[in-house]
Amino acid sequence: MIAWTDHLVAAPILVPMFAGALMILAGDRRRGAVVALGLASTVTLLGLAVLLLGMADTPEVRVYRKGDWPAAFGIVLVHDRLSALMLALVAVLGLAAFIFSLARWDRAGTHFHPLFQFQLMGLNGAFLTGDLFNLFVFFEVMLAASYGLALHGSGTARVRAGLHYLVVNLVASLLFLVGVSVVYGISGTLSMADLAARMRDVADADRALLEAGLAVMGVAFLIKAAIWPLGFWLPGTYAAAAAPAAAILSILSKVGVYAVLRVWLLLFGEEGGASAGFGATVLLAGGLLTIAFGSVAVLAAQNLPRMAGASVLVSSGTLLAAVGTGQAAVTGGALLYLATSVLALGSLFLLIELVERGREVGADVLAVTREAFGSGEDKEDMREPEAVGVAIPAMVAMLGLGFMACTLLLAGLPPLSGFLAKFAIMAPLLGPAGAPVSGASWAFIAALVLSGLATVVAMVRTGIDIFWASPIAVPRVSLLEVAPVGLLLALCAVLTVAAGPVMDYTLAAASALHAPGPYLEGVLGGAAAQPEPRP
Repeated sequence: MIAWTDHLVAAPILVPMFAGALMILAGDRRRGAVVALGLASTVTLLGLAVLLLGMADTPEVRVYRKGDWPAAFGIVLVHDRLSALMLALVAVLGLAAFIFSLARWDRAGTHFHPLFQFQLMGLNGAFLTGDLFNLFVFFEVMLAASYGLALHGSGTARVRAGLHYLVVNLVASLLFLVGVSVVYGISGTLSMADLAARMRDVADADRALLEAGLAVMGVAFLIKAAIWPLGFWLPGTYAAAAAPAAAILSILSKVGVYAVLRVWLLLFGEEGGASAGFGATVLLAGGLLTIAFGSVAVLAAQNLPRMAGASVLVSSGTLLAAVGTGQAAVTGGALLYLATSVLALGSLFLLIELVERGREVGADVLAVTREAFGSGEDKEDMREPEAVGVAIPAMVAMLGLGFMACTLLLAGLPPLSGFLAKFAIMAPLLGPAGAPVSGASWAFIAALVLSGLATVVAMVRTGIDIFWASPIAVPRVSLLEVAPVGLLLALCAVLTVAAGPVMDYTLAAASALHAPGPYLEGVLGGAAAQPEPRP
């Protein structure tokens, strides 16, 4: 029997789906009704996410079986600590981006609000589904909406970057479908829990082909996670997108990381039999290379949007490398880092729009270049010796403080949650006192430290150029634009103050991922159903 509370698990998918459908029927001419529907949907999603987050803080895994079919044969939605955390991040980021868009961006093109709702639907479905085929379905819903959002507002640069993004993700979707087909042909199931229960007993003659199918599917996940060298498309696409679209798109790379985290630990964890640990070296090495590439891209970026896009690469690499270590404690710290990076990057993409608004068109010159050639305005006026300093308007000061907070969070500097998250990742890598530390652990620690240094250098250099060397004009900013940035940064402050309880939650989620027995029991309700052998 399904309790009424179990229906809440399906609500984060149904609410934006119905809201998006009603918006299409209402049309763009009835903007008031469309905005009201969007606000009601995003606020409802936030309430549901908070409720489900509280319900998830227990060892019990909540399963919603459509039609009450067994998990091995039917469609199931699975609610545990990890999925609840991701739902909460989507809800918060979605609400912030939606409110920001109301200032003007929702009117820059057609059908922004329906696309936005279907984007939320796809994200929530991907984080809740318990089988590989519906993971593919929700990926496609999410990506179809993201294509429209990436192109929203038109413009040559946006169309060019959007088309690159579309082609790359169509290739990734094809690989995903091929991998899923091979997995089903060998195992006879697409339920992630049922497949995990069968991994140990796969015949030796079939194991190599099954691993090949999962590897092909993994490549699709890694493209979406923007691992090096498959993430070349990301900085340009996110830099060209409209501010609210870029903010919600910034979590799409975390969907790929989530898929790797969920599927890899279920199928190739300690219970994976002969396949245990399959691909761990690729994840760790690929993550480290992605951190290195992202750090160089951050330093080389000539404008803020591309720097923010490169920072997404650094965060994805950090998370993939953490998964590749295979340590539950490292995964727990990585989940705190995931929450921090999602909120910080979302706020940075929104903040960039406000900062760029106060600059002259095309003023994307680095501070070091300006210092090398001079500005021609450095002569001191000796007739006014009493003029010391420059008055900074309140709005510019607020933008500067927000930029500084994003710098601290993304670089992992104290006292904010970015530092706590990186420390929580590094501490288990060092192990107990006196224990030897592997070369891979030292490499990961070095990558974390050096990527933070690269972020500090790049963002401080850019901040000096924007707010000091050539002060920006006071931009016209509405409360609808400032409030979402403040909300996301305030939540990062909450993560800092409540770091103890948050770390307890993420460590419990990581432990459940590395020891998936309760997940398998909750989804399968006992032994996995065994269909007839396939010819």
